Amino acid sequence: MFTTRPTLQGTFGMVSSTHWLASASGMAVLEDGGNAFDAAVTAAFVLHVVEPHLNGPAGEVPIILAPAGERPKVLCGQGPAPTGATIDHYTSLGLDLVPGTGPLAAAVPGAFDAWLLLLRDHGTRSLRDVLTHAIGYAEHGHPAVDRIGSTVDTVRELFETEWTSSAALYLRDGKSPAPGALLRNPALARTWQRLLAEAEAAGPGREAQIDAARAVWREGFIAEAIVDVAGRSTMDTSGERHVGVLTGDDLAAFSAHYEEPATFTWRGWTVAKPGLWSQGPVFLQQLALLPTDLEYGGVDYHHTLVEGTKLAMADREAWYGDGADVSLDTMLSPAYNETRRALIGDRASRELRPGRPDGREPVLSKHIEAGARPVPAGAGEPTVARDGRTVGDTCHVDVVDRWGNMIAATPSGGWLQSNPVIPELGFPLGTRLQMTWLDPGLPNSLTPGRRPRTTLSPSLALRDGEPVMAFGTPGGDQQDQWSVHFLLSVALREKVRGGPDLQGAVDEPNWHTESFPSSFYPRAMAPGSVVVESRIGDPVIAELRRRGHDVTVGEPWSEGRLCAVARDPETGVLSAAANPRGMQGYAAGR
Repeated sequence: MFTTRPTLQGTFGMVSSTHWLASASGMAVLEDGGNAFDAAVTAAFVLHVVEPHLNGPAGEVPIILAPAGERPKVLCGQGPAPTGATIDHYTSLGLDLVPGTGPLAAAVPGAFDAWLLLLRDHGTRSLRDVLTHAIGYAEHGHPAVDRIGSTVDTVRELFETEWTSSAALYLRDGKSPAPGALLRNPALARTWQRLLAEAEAAGPGREAQIDAARAVWREGFIAEAIVDVAGRSTMDTSGERHVGVLTGDDLAAFSAHYEEPATFTWRGWTVAKPGLWSQGPVFLQQLALLPTDLEYGGVDYHHTLVEGTKLAMADREAWYGDGADVSLDTMLSPAYNETRRALIGDRASRELRPGRPDGREPVLSKHIEAGARPVPAGAGEPTVARDGRTVGDTCHVDVVDRWGNMIAATPSGGWLQSNPVIPELGFPLGTRLQMTWLDPGLPNSLTPGRRPRTTLSPSLALRDGEPVMAFGTPGGDQQDQWSVHFLLSVALREKVRGGPDLQGAVDEPNWHTESFPSSFYPRAMAPGSVVVESRIGDPVIAELRRRGHDVTVGEPWSEGRLCAVARDPETGVLSAAANPRGMQGYAAGR
């Protein structure tokens, strides 16, 4: 099997992320005696700097962590809708969808508090230790990756005419950042330096300083700047200027929190995911739908997975959300999935077919019931729009250390094309509320205090109760499509050097379908679609088309952005791999 890189193996520590500088920074923390959680927090703050088109401090992050000897748990860094984010308010503005950009789309920022809560409860390093790398790259610069400049170019006119604070940072001298050119963000460096100064004034204790920094974010100078920009009239994807609803009280009331993961066991692999407030259970439902005689590769394999994805995503649309009152146990039960599996025939389905758990009738948004709309070019993650629409992408980081601590996290939101840069802070607000509906009474209806259903979906796998692998990918609606194929590639293929062939699984040709409503504005869908990498092969492509799939053949390395780390509980051998697509992701370890 050809692979682009070796699967890294060692016994000391492994970091895999979507940017080599984040992986290197996390590895430096491990080398300095920090644990996996210290390394993950360090890498996360570096990702805010070096992938500003993909995430930012005012975005969100779901985290799955497994401290050595403990059960996995989810740390939720997804903020809720503000108190003023009511359906009546948005519809009174003439809106039928939450805009894809601008302050009306901003949930309460959740990422910063989640990372600091993780550091306080499970890390060992000081706040200054974990912020040092990010401050250095923001102050002194980092070589811009290609996609930063190309992303800025898609929103150049908006920046120059409306979001002038963003133009000041990303259109220096009227030019977008050239690939490899040093990109600096001095305002962000000053933000973190002031934060450190105020936090350290709270006293010498590590935990006290971290909590003081969390208070500065919620109620100090950072909160004041966020509320100020949220209250400014801003052009968004509706074509109109709107004022946001995020207030100081909303910021002050938020705290990240821990919760139990959703889990499902398939052929000895137990996968842990965030719950029904995310799309994470889609992964579990896809596993539950698999036939017992599934063999890896070939047309039947891909056809079965694509059709199972459609059924799981249909359930997502009908039943998932922070207001979900459905039983996930029912949706993962053999009886429910036997009925659902029977819907998978020899031909590709073009229908959105949610199930009826416990005999309940599904209810969908009126926008879905009105019929499919074409997918605009580049709409939704993971691509940046080529037609002027402003969309974003996501990052990912996985870490495992020599003590057996393991973590997977998918930070996103607050990307440079989501909202104007807050001049005093050096970063914009996010847009996660665009994933909610303005129809009342749905599990994912826009509701004050409820989290928008997120596409962010890290994964952690166990064998015999022991955490053995952390993995995930950017990609919005594609995350729990690409990740399932990755797990099956690991589980159903040969091992390498006594461990899982992580890099081989990352490199395998991948695909995705858009045969369900996108989570992103303008919520388009393409019934019957499947986008495949050309490497999947002409015979498979031809047979998928014969079975009725609308196949779009992409570039050879265009589908999937996986990162992964693993640990063998018996030997202590650690492994890691990272996505070669885009020439950006890297793993580091020894």
